[in-house]
Amino acid sequence: MKKIVISVISLVMIVGLAACNTAAEVNLPDYSAEVTSPAAESQNPTTAATEAAQNPVEAPSLEGLQASYEAIYDAVLPSVVSIEVSSTVVQSTPSLPDLPFDFGLPQDQNQDNNQQEYQESGAGSGFVWDTEGHIITNNHVIEGADSIRVIFANGTSAAGEVIGSDSASDLAVVKVDVPASELTPIQVTDSTKAKVGQLVVAIGNPYRLSSSMTTGIISGLGRSLSLDTSTSATVTYTIPDVIQTDAAINPGNSGGVLVDINGRLLGVTTAIESPVRANSGIGYVVPSIIVQKIVPFLIQDGFYQQPYIGISGTDLTPELAAAMDLDGTQRGALVIDVSSGTPAEAASLQGSDRTASINGQDTRVGGDVITAVDGNAINDFEDLTAYLARYTNVGQTIEISYLRDGQEKTTSLTLAARPGTEAGSTTTQTEETASSAWLGITGVDMSDEIASAMELNPTPEGVLVEQISAGSPADEAGLRGSYKPLEVNGEEILVGGDIITAAGNTPVSGINALASTIATYQSGDEITLTILRSGKEMKVSVTLAEKP
Repeated sequence: MKKIVISVISLVMIVGLAACNTAAEVNLPDYSAEVTSPAAESQNPTTAATEAAQNPVEAPSLEGLQASYEAIYDAVLPSVVSIEVSSTVVQSTPSLPDLPFDFGLPQDQNQDNNQQEYQESGAGSGFVWDTEGHIITNNHVIEGADSIRVIFANGTSAAGEVIGSDSASDLAVVKVDVPASELTPIQVTDSTKAKVGQLVVAIGNPYRLSSSMTTGIISGLGRSLSLDTSTSATVTYTIPDVIQTDAAINPGNSGGVLVDINGRLLGVTTAIESPVRANSGIGYVVPSIIVQKIVPFLIQDGFYQQPYIGISGTDLTPELAAAMDLDGTQRGALVIDVSSGTPAEAASLQGSDRTASINGQDTRVGGDVITAVDGNAINDFEDLTAYLARYTNVGQTIEISYLRDGQEKTTSLTLAARPGTEAGSTTTQTEETASSAWLGITGVDMSDEIASAMELNPTPEGVLVEQISAGSPADEAGLRGSYKPLEVNGEEILVGGDIITAAGNTPVSGINALASTIATYQSGDEITLTILRSGKEMKVSVTLAEKP
């Protein structure tokens, strides 16, 4: 089972963006001129490959490469930090089974609410942003933390305070009180210039092994990374324009750095794709261009408002183009739906209004096809989301070029804040909803393996409650977390807790469905959850609250 891993001791490597670029750049030999030439680039690929094979480029010596890696490590390490966090969680303990007869034995009055608080620790990575004490890391590293300690490469440490965070980009800023003379901000490079095959270095705190370095290449660009929060039961969100690398990234590298051969930041190591919560050669990195754009807002305002058009869509494929009587080579982002009250609706963009059979399936077609934004070509929906993530902010007016019924048109629209990221909002929601309601659980979708371990047949649809945040609405309502470890596809989870099968009158098919339902409520609203506890269905009333 493939799984995106973003746990606290998940990918924590140390990344450095420098508002004040005081770190010395690593001076390494420029090997790029030895690899290609303008003449070679102008040849067709077959001719260039043949000549390259006949005239191989002399590779740099191993001694030179080793010296370069050593220089990178020495220059970047002072900018990298380890981050230790602790938080209070609530976990249920097994209660006595119901007896078939009453023998007059004393009953435990707390049997129905047999829960225990304990401290949970985690570790991640981070990097020095400026000489004012701002440390950058992943939001999921510090989310829900009661205490934070930042440990520098020289062994000194300081207490940290979260001053800004954005779950939609998985970035956070931690402030430490450290003299400017002891802070070395990392230098930053333009991640939009990155290329597949480029050598990269990652430095972080995997498995609490501080100051660890791994090497590799950029193995992919323009990836989309879907993540979700662990404690607020909100829906998943997607980070666009993500860099993929094969440099070894492991739990604890989150928030760390991926740098180029000059020791400049390319991005923040954030997640891995792995069935066993360990490096499998696919790591994901939030690019530096997004970090540079968002971090100043987090420092100044404590939050970031994600820019929002208000559409859903898909890539315009040759099959879709043919169904819409467009040239098969036409590319762009096909608009499927336009949400009401959004910038897209104000600009009169239109969604798809009919269906066509493509590969045996009814597919919506006929909407506007976005082909450019501010004169920049849009070849697919990823291009659109990447442009918004890289270059735009709320309140900015952009010009959109699009095709409608084969005719070229343009329109201007002013970007709004994505619902759930407005000023003061504490949770991330879908584009259609905005809510501050908080339940306070960590959950997982039910599966046949979990049901079998809990002796449930058939497998119920719903969310298994793994952990409950102390003092949360779920805690106050007496929901029970899990207590029995179970290994599923190489990953250990806890089972035995309550299973949420419905919220209000809405069935819950999984964590995303639960999050979507919670997002329709506000803080202070009461919701009735239908749960399975020890195989028995029951109702629990929960008063939702603001996330602390």
